[in-house]
Amino acid sequence: MTTETLPPFVQFLLRPESYAHPVDRVELVQTHISYVFLAGDFVYKFKKPVNFGFLDFSDLAKRQFYCEQELLLNRRLCPNIYLGLVQIQQERESFSLISSDNAQGAGAVIEYGIQMRRMPEERMMLNLIRTGTLKKSHIEALVAVLVPFYQHAAGGGDIDNFGKAEAVAVNVLENFDQTRAFIGHGALSQAQFDAISSYARGVLADTARFQKRIDAGRIRDCHGDLYSANICLAEKPYIYDCIEFNQRFRYCDVASDVAFLAMDLDYHGLEPLSTYFIERFVAVSGDTGLVDMLDFYKCYRAYVRGKIGLFTANDPGVDEAVRKQNLDNAARYFVLAAQYAAAAANL
Repeated sequence: MTTETLPPFVQFLLRPESYAHPVDRVELVQTHISYVFLAGDFVYKFKKPVNFGFLDFSDLAKRQFYCEQELLLNRRLCPNIYLGLVQIQQERESFSLISSDNAQGAGAVIEYGIQMRRMPEERMMLNLIRTGTLKKSHIEALVAVLVPFYQHAAGGGDIDNFGKAEAVAVNVLENFDQTRAFIGHGALSQAQFDAISSYARGVLADTARFQKRIDAGRIRDCHGDLYSANICLAEKPYIYDCIEFNQRFRYCDVASDVAFLAMDLDYHGLEPLSTYFIERFVAVSGDTGLVDMLDFYKCYRAYVRGKIGLFTANDPGVDEAVRKQNLDNAARYFVLAAQYAAAAANL
């Protein structure tokens, strides 16, 4: 998709003069569900009008609601980063970007988004990984933030139900349903699909294993998307962009959240740091039962990332370079998921 074929409000936000603060240039980053604008000292995020079943941003009221949820939930870990709700107003052919806290103007509201404080790019965890500068001290700082976060996160009651095998199965088996049509098209083979799905179904059949985690009080209102792309290691760790659009992806076993970051470190070839992260987390939290669920949730998280790569690659709004990169990434995630399944089966 060229700039000219992007939605008009997106074209408007690509112009530096559209912002009330200094902006030299605007960078647009797209995912399968969002437009993200890097503009000066701030970031603006708008949700695409999509409906994937597990996520529904198909009308303006829903996009407003989930923007508000995104602010509320992410302020748990990043209160100073998530600044507020913004809106795009349109009057005839003109657009304006306005804070919703003191919204005025004669135009109709056509989109809602959120404004964030921009974090230092060079301190993003993914960039530290790329430059080979991620250290054990960074891992220790993350653990120091995560352990109390989970301890104080909501749990019990209805949240515990999301830790039951049948509830976890909804998320896990949905992934297989949503990727079946992609088998044999370059990123996911039939053999990988069969091996991973067979392994997952075998674990899900052991309902007592999941009940044990519930009884230990380990099902919490977690982050849901804990990996390097959502972490900045500046003067302190900032863990942002949690799952706001579906509670069943956020209400989960702490092991599922932690396994995501461990898997991500494995994906980037940092197995020693992945192992250290788990060892450190278990030591500080006292959650020794986490280890029993680790490979299952690593496999699940790797498969989810592969699925998202497929979804993004097949979004008509992304260009060819982004499409190819996402297909390549998806293939690597599916290889990793298959490796977890094989390793667990051989225990």
